[in-house]
Amino acid sequence: MDTESATEPKRGKKILPRIIILTVVLVAVIYLGKEVWYAFHHEETDNAQVEMRLVPILSRVSGYVDKIYVDDYSNVTLGQLLMVVDSSELVLQLQEMQADFNQSLSDIENAKASLTNAEASLTYSKGNLEVIRLRQTKAINDLNRDKRLFDGNAITQRQLDDSQSTADVTSKQLETSQMDVRVAETRLEVMRSLVGKAQSQADIKKARIDQQKLKLSYCRIYAIAEGKLGKRNVDEGQFIQSGAPLFTIVNRQSQWVVANFKENQLKNIHAGQLVDIRIDGFSGREVKGRVVSMSEATGARFSLLPPDNATGNFIKVTQRVPVRIEIIDAEKYKDILRAGISVVVSVPI
Repeated sequence: MDTESATEPKRGKKILPRIIILTVVLVAVIYLGKEVWYAFHHEETDNAQVEMRLVPILSRVSGYVDKIYVDDYSNVTLGQLLMVVDSSELVLQLQEMQADFNQSLSDIENAKASLTNAEASLTYSKGNLEVIRLRQTKAINDLNRDKRLFDGNAITQRQLDDSQSTADVTSKQLETSQMDVRVAETRLEVMRSLVGKAQSQADIKKARIDQQKLKLSYCRIYAIAEGKLGKRNVDEGQFIQSGAPLFTIVNRQSQWVVANFKENQLKNIHAGQLVDIRIDGFSGREVKGRVVSMSEATGARFSLLPPDNATGNFIKVTQRVPVRIEIIDAEKYKDILRAGISVVVSVPI
């Protein structure tokens, strides 16, 4: 009896380590089995990040910054006033342009008055021409009658000479009057051209005024998208150039993921596939996504200096292709998603 009692504890001590080892091995086998099964049924990459639209806010005029109404990382709404550029110089230029434009309007009125005078002069010249034509007709008729009377010895040579002189004078007067009409017509065309020229100059100055007013409107810089500002690149009193970047708005209404899969993974990926997205910064929190499209070129093709294997020793490197993935119900996760944060994308196959 004592021998059997002593044997039982020894057997218990030998079985317990075996059970522990067996349990560890079983857990390891199950874990490895799950990992192997997962690897065979999913395409996964950790070369992925969240993307959002970055909307640059640029200045369209040069000048000194008068007032800034936002700070770094401020929430902004569409159409919100962000900054004001000093417009004093532009206002003075506008006043000068307005005065010049008013003078152009006076030039138009003067040209129109000259045109009216030219029209009246032409009318007078045409009327005078008709009078001289009547005189010439009468003078020719008188000359012809006097010639017949002279042939019949009814009048003297002097009377015939007077009739001939009168006809010659009226002929010259007719030529002069016709020349006056042509000069008046030419002057009328010149006056019409001057009116058109004055009107065109006024239109040009009016366009410059409108352009100046547009520049004045550019002195007030508004948000062209809703979102959150990045780092502010300007301070009050600073001189800025036209086209200088002032702010960047992160448009949180547009969120997606770009996953860079290896080229040998693409055969199992197509548009419309559902994917799992794990966010690194939030303890691997998972969200759902959907493959939208994939690039027609590798990421290296879009680099500043794309590789050209013909220029040196060829080294084969597995390339990666960007795949765009939309986030399903992205509105739920806008408080945790940030542009540029890393995620892990897994595509069931």
